[in-house]
Amino acid sequence: MPDPVDDGVAVGVPPVPEDPGDRPDPAGGPAGGGTILADTAALAAERDEYLLALQRLQADFENYRKRVLRQQEEQSARAALDLVGKLLPVLDTLDLARAHLAPGAEGEEGKALDQARAQLLDALAKEGLDRVDEAGVPFDPGVHDAVAQADPSNGGEGADGGQVAVDEVMRAGYRWRGQVLRPAMVRVRG
Repeated sequence: MPDPVDDGVAVGVPPVPEDPGDRPDPAGGPAGGGTILADTAALAAERDEYLLALQRLQADFENYRKRVLRQQEEQSARAALDLVGKLLPVLDTLDLARAHLAPGAEGEEGKALDQARAQLLDALAKEGLDRVDEAGVPFDPGVHDAVAQADPSNGGEGADGGQVAVDEVMRAGYRWRGQVLRPAMVRVRG
């Protein structure tokens, strides 16, 4: 016959549920709502720390991305400026060739030269190159480089009311996106 008592519990008698207040808290303190609230507050503080760390990391990455983009744009602008600077002698050569072309030889050679020059100038103008080659405008030392002065007997001091003006452009100057790349070499009067 089986023993009616198995491990101190009577067979056939339903077990009595434990009172949660009788159980010890896994954190080591007495059971109750105080530790649950403390645990919840600690978890909320840890969550807030992680959230702040993530927000700082995201802001740092955004600043890094903007800085790299700005550096790439600056590097691209410097490369374009260097390329345009290297093309200025080509433009000068085309201008000299056109100036030295015999007046009677303006057939196919003159047209081809003019077309090539115009194409190059148009392509560079679309990217931001401005040519400075106007005569008769007031002299601006930021844009013009005066290398000669016109003979005063050809109009002299009083021609423009005493103002110094560009008489002739000897070599064109250029501006790249508003910045003077090379000043125009000019003869002034006045």
